[in-house]
Amino acid sequence: MREIVVDTETTGLDPGDGHRIVEIAALELVNHVPSGRIFHRYVNPQRAMPEAARAVHGLTDVFLAQH
Repeated sequence: MREIVVDTETTGLDPGDGHRIVEIAALELVNHVPSGRIFHRYVNPQRAMPEAARAVHGLTDVFLAQH
């Protein structure tokens, strides 16, 4: 069985308030074992990072502006 596990980090929880994804990662599992195939990207949200979100994932405006 092949599965893809996906995780994201965001600027907040409500897209209606303009929150956006800042990091996305995916990991392939084959028979529940990592296959070694991964995907990872940081995304510049083009908005300020709220302090509460930065406290969760540690991603700063300065760092994300480079991506």
